[in-house]
Amino acid sequence: MTHDAIIVGGGIVGCAIAERLARAGLAVCLLERDVLGGAATAASMGHLVVLDDDTAELSLSAYSCARWRELAPQLPATAEYRRTGTLWIARDAAEMDEAARKRERLASAGVDGELVSPAQLALLEPALAPGLAGGLRVVADAVVYPPVAAAWLARRAVAAGAQVRCGVEVRAIGDGDVLLADGGRLRARHVIVANGCAVPELLAGVPVRKRKGHLLITTRAQPAVNHQLVELGYMQSAHGGDGESVAFNVQPRPTGQLLLGSTRQFDDLGCGVAPRLLRRLVARAQEFLPALERMTALRAWTGFRPTTPDHRPLIGAWPARPGVWLACGHEGLGVTTALGTADLLAAQLLDLPLPFDARPYAPARFAPDAELAHAG
Repeated sequence: MTHDAIIVGGGIVGCAIAERLARAGLAVCLLERDVLGGAATAASMGHLVVLDDDTAELSLSAYSCARWRELAPQLPATAEYRRTGTLWIARDAAEMDEAARKRERLASAGVDGELVSPAQLALLEPALAPGLAGGLRVVADAVVYPPVAAAWLARRAVAAGAQVRCGVEVRAIGDGDVLLADGGRLRARHVIVANGCAVPELLAGVPVRKRKGHLLITTRAQPAVNHQLVELGYMQSAHGGDGESVAFNVQPRPTGQLLLGSTRQFDDLGCGVAPRLLRRLVARAQEFLPALERMTALRAWTGFRPTTPDHRPLIGAWPARPGVWLACGHEGLGVTTALGTADLLAAQLLDLPLPFDARPYAPARFAPDAELAHAG
């Protein structure tokens, strides 16, 4: 049997693509070597937040968050979708100026934001430290539990006729087929590689690099937090250089627990938790939420974000290999942008009108000469 599309990787991005293409009537086969949503998807915070570090990021995240809002009424309760909103916290007047600029950038994409004064901030989030300058409140942002959302998208794909196969490892991508670890081959007109940090294992030259991060979740009865709280310097930290970085990002969970993030580092490819970085993460959070000094940590874990040199994902055809498409490199925004990625890829593959400009995410911007030689 020849499929219309084989999708390699069953994280939330791969599941979203499978669901979108199956609904379009394609014969789809999704292959996951472990369990659905078990790698970067399971390790993530699950925020659905519009980011505006550049116009491309703004377009993709704003579109995707709108799509999540459309789907929200259909999500199962176990997906824990909640519109918590985001409060971007300013520590001083300079950061309040940035909050005002951020509001204007978000407004350009149809996203409403409200500047809040120090007094308003204290009313919205009484547990925050005194002396903060205010912030920006974006009420439409939300959170979701990513593994459940990914599995739900996969079930929708199956209901639309897709095959989903877990425990199946792809060893190589050929011309119009994929070679499996058990020696079998599956044929398809299109092969979509959406396996996050593992993309370079199958396609040499794709510039996806692992970036490790730590998260920590508390026990219940921690300081009450109503919104997702993020410091305004978060994106500068996230898109910094090769060194380690720690930024304040706290998310309230329906259980009464708090999820604390986040750290970033390139120099450690091990899965172990680094106590040194956890101490920095907690210390940073306590600067904004002093009551966390009495915090009891329940669990800490690490995961790897697939990042690209320009911090934009790769969404579209890989010109070095005809018939091969990429949907990877989302770094910390894979959950937020999964639905937008699926719609943009489907539009290109099916020659439909694009939901927004695809050029900033085109993999061709990184197509290396060595891979182009293979295509010739």
